[in-house]
Amino acid sequence: MTSSSTPGLTRFNTAEDDAARAALRAVCASGAWVEAVLARRPYPGPAALYEAGDAALAALAPADLAEATAGHPPIGRPTPGDPASAREQRGMADAPAALRAEMLELNLAYQERFGHVFLVCATGLTAVQLRDAVRHRIDNTPEHEREIVRRELGKINRIRLAGLVTAPGGAPDRPPTDGSPP
Repeated sequence: MTSSSTPGLTRFNTAEDDAARAALRAVCASGAWVEAVLARRPYPGPAALYEAGDAALAALAPADLAEATAGHPPIGRPTPGDPASAREQRGMADAPAALRAEMLELNLAYQERFGHVFLVCATGLTAVQLRDAVRHRIDNTPEHEREIVRRELGKINRIRLAGLVTAPGGAPDRPPTDGSPP
């Protein structure tokens, strides 16, 4: 598939730098990741964009990874007004109150232990699977957990990049981050 057969990618490739930067920020909150992916435009096809995203993620320093992680809401509390966040966390939407409360407690314990939100590619996971994932990972060493977070962030970024490539406007369905109305 070439850029010409993916209108979203064509729009991204030809967008002004500020617009392309904003679209990438909606994918990943790391400035270093955004600039690395932006620098390699234009992309001949989605695969090249995904590979650039993966390479940029692999190169992130710990502070850049922390910046990327900080752009994600806790599981069970998607960002209000953000359809992508709600879609990604759909598995928690109808969870029973007791499970939601347990997830909140686990999120807080995880954040206290590791200093950042519990990050998992929640797309397609049920509330029970999400709860089990945090239970399973909370006893990891910080080093091991950092590598898991990097892998999970890679999955999330690929899903969001796919949304950017297929979006009619060349940008994923995320609200603006500059305070302007959607």
